[in-house]
Amino acid sequence: MIPVSQALAHLLTLVSPLESEDVPLAEAAGRVLARDMHARRDQPPFSASAMDGYAVNAAEVERHAMFKVIGEAAAGHAFDGRAGAGQAVRIFTGAPVPEGASFVVIQEDVSRTGDLITITDDPGENPNIRPRGGDFTDGETVTAPRLLSAADVALLAAMNIPSVPVTRRPEVALISTGDELVMPGADPGPDQIIASNTFGLKAMLEGFGARARILPIARDTEGALRTAFGLAEGADLVVTIGGASVGDHDLVGKVAQDLGMERSFYKVAMRPGKPLMAGRMGSAAMVGLPGNPVSAMVCGHVFLAPMVRAMLGLPDAGQQLRNARLAEPLAANGPREHYMRARAADGVIRAFPDQDSSLLTVLAEANALLIRPPGDSARVAGEPVQYMPI
Repeated sequence: MIPVSQALAHLLTLVSPLESEDVPLAEAAGRVLARDMHARRDQPPFSASAMDGYAVNAAEVERHAMFKVIGEAAAGHAFDGRAGAGQAVRIFTGAPVPEGASFVVIQEDVSRTGDLITITDDPGENPNIRPRGGDFTDGETVTAPRLLSAADVALLAAMNIPSVPVTRRPEVALISTGDELVMPGADPGPDQIIASNTFGLKAMLEGFGARARILPIARDTEGALRTAFGLAEGADLVVTIGGASVGDHDLVGKVAQDLGMERSFYKVAMRPGKPLMAGRMGSAAMVGLPGNPVSAMVCGHVFLAPMVRAMLGLPDAGQQLRNARLAEPLAANGPREHYMRARAADGVIRAFPDQDSSLLTVLAEANALLIRPPGDSARVAGEPVQYMPI
């Protein structure tokens, strides 16, 4: 068995950033920007009023000053002229500030009679004008790589960028193995169970930014497994679930090696998830996960997530860890790194009392994996620990 850190290091050598593709900006949220983008204009593109009011020369602004209104400016409709001495332009939020004006007196500080206004209240020091380029200027950069959020998309749109280069989504093929499995909705026999792992892993992987496809269940024969691996052709990552141990019916490793897999490692000193296998099959990385449902999902968070991030070109490909304080004491840990299902909130974390690796109900309630190092001594409430959000 190898430690988790060593297994992760091996896995990250099996993948590399994928090529980029251009997508319309409306489809870019959640994708990874592959190349720096540059603004094509200033924002705002002109000095704009930040308030509804009257645009005047700042040097003339004082309480009781009077001005003649000579026109109007609204968003999308600039005043075609100049504001001279003693003159004001009625202006609305977002409108270009007319030439000659350098201050917007808000309408609440003004009284108006016909075409004459008087500043009736203290106008303050704020000119109420958003300067040209106050947000960003022509040529300003949005740096890559970055996972594009809704705010990033809005910024790119304001920069007048209609499409962006993003890293191609990794293609992941998911293969469940075992005579005992049937698909959800089927009528299982008395000795069969429902295949849940591929569905959970598909949802997880697509949440990470990959595109996952569920292949037909591979039965416990070499022929069925060869067929399944053939159906996975074209994937960047092939993930098998179950059959990676050393029992008489655990054939994944043998068939994969017969098909040319170059094994990287087998077995990791962790719980849950010890019977983990990895290697390369042609141009694809291959990971064999344990069949136990919680083990497979935990390994997905610990190992598959960093692999997907690496393929997307994100710099933080390693484990995403946080710190919290224990709500309750914990007994000493054994020789394997333990990923305990837990709930974390407000800087405090509590491990679930039953850590049986078959309990999906516990996993569904968890929002964290509390990490216990190998041989970790007993811990008391209030001690700091690390955890992985899930």
